[in-house]
Order: sequence, then structure tokens, then C-alpha cells
Amino acid sequence: MGIPIRRGSRQKRRGPFDLRRTTFGFALIALILAGGGMALQAAWRSAGNHPVAAGALALAAAAVVLRRRRRARRVAGAVTDAAYGIVDAGLAELDAAEAARAEKRPEPAHPVDYAQLDPYAFEEAVAELCRRDGCADAEVVGGAGDLGADVLATTPDGRRLVVQCKRYGPDNRAGSQDLQRFGGTCYAVHGADIALVVSTGGFTEPALDYAEQCAILCYGPEELAAWSEGGAPPPWETVAAPAEEPVPGLSAP
Repeated sequence: MGIPIRRGSRQKRRGPFDLRRTTFGFALIALILAGGGMALQAAWRSAGNHPVAAGALALAAAAVVLRRRRRARRVAGAVTDAAYGIVDAGLAELDAAEAARAEKRPEPAHPVDYAQLDPYAFEEAVAELCRRDGCADAEVVGGAGDLGADVLATTPDGRRLVVQCKRYGPDNRAGSQDLQRFGGTCYAVHGADIALVVSTGGFTEPALDYAEQCAILCYGPEELAAWSEGGAPPPWETVAAPAEEPVPGLSAP
């Protein structure tokens, strides 16, 4: 009894199924077929104008197709392989472009535990936040005789920012007396356009009430974290710039 011998398949072993590659391949083949359809439509219109020549060309084409059916299959396979080659090259370029964009993306900022910093390091960290968001001249001025100002800066739109930093523990909130001392100097002495108090321990309710009356911004742990990690705009962007005063003798258009 003879053992049947299987003939080796001429087809190349295909790789694992790739949905994206197959989808793009079918789309490209559809475009090629659509172009061929448009060419056939144009030929059909031309045949209506020249029926005799069209008939002769049709017979010649049929003869060629019958004689070269195998060659046509090879050509169709070559066209399909070429289409997939174009698709693979395009996908490779897309992947390379996405990888390049990913390299350029800035890494997300790591959360900073401001309560673990010493008071001077906390003031420096707040000044660095101001510089990061456009206050190029932000500097720490806290110390003896600072009269309530720990950080001074100029906002990107030209307003004067005065900041007091309270590096308190979680059980020690800034009270109304802290806000009153700052409120007595931030405008009159330091000429603040925007007054800000940042406290790692939060604020008491009386302190928040006083701050609201005096237009002082209060940033507790949550607000500070949102600002630091990019989840909220800088404090000065939450305060509208004052409208320009009209020049005497000029009327509005």
C-alpha cells in the first residue's frame, strides 16, 4: 500500500492575523477597484460612440483573457502583495510618527508633599511654581522684617503678586489673625494687585470669611496640589484684570 505524498503548498505561510493591516489593505484594494471602475465607465461611454471599434477591442480582450488566465491570477496576486506592501510601509511610518510624538510629550509631574518641606524650602517651592507658570521674576523675600510677604512676583499680564506661605501641619490651620496681619500689609505696604496665602494646613472658617472680604486668595492643600499638578490654572488667572480707565477727553467709539 502506497503512502500518499502531499505536495508542498505554493502559498507562503501567512503571519498572525492583523486587523489593522487587513483593514487598510482592503481599503487600498477598494480604491484601486474604484479607479478601475471609473476607467471602465469611461470606456463604456466611449464604446457607445464607436460601437464597431469597441466590439473589436472586446473580442481581442476576451482572447487575451482566455489565453492568459493563469498569468492574470499571478498579476492579481502581485497587485495584492504590492497593496499590502504599501499598507505595511504606511503603518510603519504612522507607528514611527506616534513614537516620535510620545518621546516629545512631557512626563506628568510627580506629586509633591509640600507638608514635608521645611518652611524655607516650601517658600522656594511656591516661588518655583510661579516661575513655571510665567512669573519669571518670582523670588523669595521672606525672613525677618518681611512684613507678611514671602514671595514677590509679576504675573505674565503685568500685575504684582504677593504671596504668604504657611507651612503648617494637618492639624494646624491658618486662622483669621494670620489673614488679618497679611491683609494689613499686602496692599498698603507691598502694593499687591493679587494677594495669595498658601497654607499646607488649610484655613479656619473665620479666616476664609476675612479673606473673602479683603479679596485675598486662599490656597489650602487641595488647591495647591491641583495647581502644582496642572489640574487647575495658576491663582492669578482666577482673578480678572481690572478694566482700563478711560482717558479724559476721549469718548468711546
